[in-house]
Amino acid sequence: MAGEMVKVGYVARAHGIRGDVFVMLTSNRIERMSPGSELVCGGTEISVASSSRHGTGWIVHFKGVEDRNAAESLRGKPLSAEPIQDESEIWIDEVSGLPVYDQNGRLLGTVEALEANPASDILVLDSGVLVPLIFLTNDASDCRKTGSLHAAIPEGLVEIGL
Repeated sequence: MAGEMVKVGYVARAHGIRGDVFVMLTSNRIERMSPGSELVCGGTEISVASSSRHGTGWIVHFKGVEDRNAAESLRGKPLSAEPIQDESEIWIDEVSGLPVYDQNGRLLGTVEALEANPASDILVLDSGVLVPLIFLTNDASDCRKTGSLHAAIPEGLVEIGL
């Protein structure tokens, strides 16, 4: 594997006696758990042999991990992979610093961070305004073209004195 890696999850614990592990994904890209998927686990390249959903995570068997001792040695280690290039998705590092406008063309602020939220992740703007991602109206390619984000904010949700 070459290039920049992104964290996609971690090994939570061993599962059973045949080398399986319980993996928690921190990515929405479940294809990371597909057989043949190449990952880096604690600095070592590893390949998914098989996997299945289990509760909030995945039961995964990695090639070469054949017993509980080998599985236990992976406990707590991060899983990383090369980024998946998908033109329909945009990453936080691409929007950090971009201006955000409401449906009336009013500048709400510039993106400082992304805050995880169960209902919808939230853009944190330098003005103190919080914008749930579900209110964004432009897609990734439009965002890349215009260099800005646009949101349809329900009336009264954001009150700023700009």
